[in-house]
Parts: sequence; structure tokens; C-alpha cells
Amino acid sequence: MVRPSPKTRTIRQSVRFPAPPKVVYDALAESKRHTAFTGSPAQIPRFVGGPMTAYGGYIQGKVLGLWPGRGWLQTWRTTEWPKGAPDSRLEIRLEPDGKGTRLTMFHSEVPAEHAERYARGWLAFYWKPLRRYLVSTRPIMRSRRPGNTAAKPARRRAGR
Repeated sequence: MVRPSPKTRTIRQSVRFPAPPKVVYDALAESKRHTAFTGSPAQIPRFVGGPMTAYGGYIQGKVLGLWPGRGWLQTWRTTEWPKGAPDSRLEIRLEPDGKGTRLTMFHSEVPAEHAERYARGWLAFYWKPLRRYLVSTRPIMRSRRPGNTAAKPARRRAGR
């Protein structure tokens, strides 16, 4: 991990979500689901090297590494970034935690003057709405199987 300079900070957050790692990963890393839980347009590439945007272009970055169901690494900056400041690095790690997921985020090389506000922003604009989304879509996630769009009723065995 890169040590922050006096002018940068690292934000570390650990949050538990009530869904398996693959479901959390898909919500964060798929454009349509990311847009659904944030309520703002997002373009998330499914390949390393691709550009990403979130919150209608307010957040921009480039994907440096993808580990489906386990996490990713990307560059990250906003339209408010200080002039001439390099991109920060965002690393997301997902681990099973009981029936849910433990997400650990390392957001390094964040300009010091923005670090506190961005730390609050992650909680308010990502983790809180993601939790709501995962809870609200839980029955849908459980009922879907590849190729099916609705749950099939359970079959009863004769004599029961």
C-alpha cells in the first residue's frame, strides 16, 4: 500500500451487508445495479483498463483490477479534485461474513482537504443506500435462477 503524503489521506471503512459477496459485488460493479442503488447514472466497465463514471460523471476513474465476487482496484477522483492532484486509489475487498459480506474499503491518496467529507460521503451515498437496496431486492435475488425472471411455485409431493 502506498503511504499517503502529508497532503493526502487514506480512508478505511469496513461495513457488513446482508447479502453474499457476489451479490454485493454485482450491485457495485454492474452499471444498471449501481445506478439503481445510488439513484444516479453510472457506467462501470467489466474489463480492466476501462473508464468508469458514477453519479452522472461527478466520480471518474479507471479500473486497474477486477476479482468478481471478491473486489476490485481502480483510480478515483471527482470533478471537485484539486487542480493538478493525481487520482486517488480505491480498493474494495469483499469477504463472506456469516450469511452476509464484510466489505473493506481502502481509499488512498485522497487530498487531505477533502478526506473527511469523502469519508462521510461513502457512508451516506454508498453504504447506506447499498444496504437499503440489498434488503429491498432480497426476495428478487433469491427467486431468480439463470434464465428465469420469476420464482416458480414449490411443488407438493403426492400424499402430503
